[in-house]
Amino acid sequence: MDKIFVTRSSMPELEEYVEEIRDLWETHWLTNMGVKHEQFTEALEDFLDVPNISLFCNGHMGLEMTIQAMNFPKGSEIITTPFTFASTTHAIVRNDLKPVFCDIREDNYTIDAERIEALITDKTVAILPVHVYGNICDVDQIQKIADTYQLKVIYDAAHAFGEKYQGRGVGNYGDASLFSFHATKVFHSIEGGGVVYREEEMGERLYQLRNFGITDAENVDAVGANGKMNEFAAAMGICNLRHIDTEIARRKRVYERYIERLRDVKGVRLSAPDEKVLPNYAYFPVLIEDAYGIKRDGVHYMLEKNNIFARKYFYPCVNEFGCYKSWFDTSETPIAREISYRVLTLPIYADLALEDVDRICDILEHGACRAQ
Repeated sequence: MDKIFVTRSSMPELEEYVEEIRDLWETHWLTNMGVKHEQFTEALEDFLDVPNISLFCNGHMGLEMTIQAMNFPKGSEIITTPFTFASTTHAIVRNDLKPVFCDIREDNYTIDAERIEALITDKTVAILPVHVYGNICDVDQIQKIADTYQLKVIYDAAHAFGEKYQGRGVGNYGDASLFSFHATKVFHSIEGGGVVYREEEMGERLYQLRNFGITDAENVDAVGANGKMNEFAAAMGICNLRHIDTEIARRKRVYERYIERLRDVKGVRLSAPDEKVLPNYAYFPVLIEDAYGIKRDGVHYMLEKNNIFARKYFYPCVNEFGCYKSWFDTSETPIAREISYRVLTLPIYADLALEDVDRICDILEHGACRAQ
């Protein structure tokens, strides 16, 4: 029986990619913002319906350099969520700033905007929310708070590529938004990321930071690093962007079969869709509740025995990581902690056969029945 992993990278036909990179053998321009890089940038701005985007070698470097570009004083505080991937918090800490963790909402696992204001101090400089699983944060309330306290808003939108909120591309909210183009995502350029920003000055600063601080051929005016996207990655992004609508449509088909099969399974809680969001069907998280009769880890093992590799994502919460646990008290974010102990993301990708979705659901239904 073939193994089914939580995700599988979509790729264009080999011939399409070969044709896209063919002229690189003629120009020998392989990196340093070449023709493919610029074509990809323009295509993304058009597809995402955003004014500006800067490309990076990966999403983490994009986020880390976005924070760096804002020149916050060392030791300043950024309010964020512990229910996220390691990158979000690492990007804060690696800039010599302090993450302040806000608990999450029970319904969609995003930062609870109603709890943010109580965490603001005279050291707070920004809010860094995460669009978890493609569930969009309360962007209106977050912006209202930010405006009141003159804070920056940086969205980790790694899961939200191509999504729209109230008819607008999700990258238009906040001062900046980071998208990941990692191979495991709905859309990818093998490795890569993009930062959407509002102010032209931010674009200039990001250009310097991703290119060693270089201003021109004879001037280096900042301490930067190498965060540039190469031409081969950009070419893969160009190819995959041609097929993104089909990719999302095929994921929707898988998503809808899961909903159909699991919505009435006792003890399996599904996320409620937000009618204001045009989704990308990036993930399919379920919560295993007490009524199911088996703990989350038991369900994970049950699936694994059948060569189905779901993921405990996100577990543990960031404030339980070995590198951070001595810094924080996880009891201050009890909802995030509880969700992390119960969540399981099921396999979802464009090529996942509906027969395999049914097999996954059969196992979950059987486990629920056996536990009663």
